[in-house]
Amino acid sequence: MSTIAQIHTTTTYGTTTETTTSERRPVWKHGVAAAVVAAVATTVLAAVAKAAGVSFGDSTGASIPIAGFAELTVFFSLVGTGIAAVIGRKARHPRSTFVRTAVALTVLSYVPDLVSGFSAGSAATLIALHTVAAGIVVPTLARRLAR
Repeated sequence: MSTIAQIHTTTTYGTTTETTTSERRPVWKHGVAAAVVAAVATTVLAAVAKAAGVSFGDSTGASIPIAGFAELTVFFSLVGTGIAAVIGRKARHPRSTFVRTAVALTVLSYVPDLVSGFSAGSAATLIALHTVAAGIVVPTLARRLAR
């Protein structure tokens, strides 16, 4: 569903009329596509990191399976898509509100990597993977929101 609003203004020194079009575009299609791209990217990078010797095991010995990267990336990307859709409808400045929210949530997503008993290398790799996913999804969604 798209909403188009046109604002007409007249200058005080003439009869010139400007038309500004502000369009609120649907985000879900782009969000799904970005989720898939981010899932592929994080899964491939996790596989490369694992092949290079990075262990995704925590202090209890439990390890993150490679497929888990795709699953969680898709899930949280779709959560972000939902957040973008709500912000797009409710916020006065949807794009900047979404970007600020997404950056804050991305930084919060680092916390479990830092406190779950992963080695420094594993935690750094996981944080980098969160950043890669956000770097794909957030700009894609932000471009779909009105300024």
